[in-house]
Amino acid sequence: MALEESQGMAVSVLASSSSGNVTYIETPHQKILIDAGLSGKKIAALMASIGRDLNDVDALFVTHEHSDHIRGVGVLARKYHLDVYANEGTWQAMAPKIGKIDVSQQHLIKTGGFVTLGDMDIESFGVSHDAAEPQFYQVHHDNKAFAILTDTGYVSDRVMGTIKNADGYLMECNHDLNMLRNGAYPWSLKQRILSDRGHLSNEDGAETLMDVLGNHTKQIFLGHLSQENNFKDLAHATVTGFLKNHDFAVGHDFKIMDTDPEVADPLTLI
Repeated sequence: MALEESQGMAVSVLASSSSGNVTYIETPHQKILIDAGLSGKKIAALMASIGRDLNDVDALFVTHEHSDHIRGVGVLARKYHLDVYANEGTWQAMAPKIGKIDVSQQHLIKTGGFVTLGDMDIESFGVSHDAAEPQFYQVHHDNKAFAILTDTGYVSDRVMGTIKNADGYLMECNHDLNMLRNGAYPWSLKQRILSDRGHLSNEDGAETLMDVLGNHTKQIFLGHLSQENNFKDLAHATVTGFLKNHDFAVGHDFKIMDTDPEVADPLTLI
């Protein structure tokens, strides 16, 4: 069932983890995906699980060229004739990996730029990650905003100012510091993850939320969890405990929700 004009914007995190990321966002007149880090077949099945069809999606926005964000980009563009948006650096880096996409479907969104599609405005912002030109997105509709922030080693004051007091967030909680430090990863990989161009820990995600959430914030999704260095209950408990310890009314003013590598979150009004 389509959204009514009065319902505004709805989001489903179809999948989020270190192995694949896809987010679906819709307004009464527009439907988009942010990233396509799973196979086209899997993304189609996840869409069907929330009662939506890829044939109705208008556009796909890509954050950066790592495989857990672009695995299905080429297939979706070709099979469903999706317009694909990315910045110049990402287009150049992912082009050899996604196969041929018709030039009419290739669109640029500069870092720090805006694209308007129907009743939806998509704002991009740069992040610190070991990719060619990584950027994430904040989607606006009817005075509502939903911000996605994963795959960044730290959060600058500029980014925090951009996404402050959004109505909803998908926030990275990639790893538990102790699990990562004591785990089986080689030291070089641990250094990469812990660096300013790596990923946010559970604590980092919690601290970022404390700095950005406001009285508009109602929904928080915890995302991009490492399947080797984290698990849902730990991320949820860490973020919830941190915010409660700083006098945030978790569960009253806003909800904290988990995401999954295989199961889509229900379509949630923002």
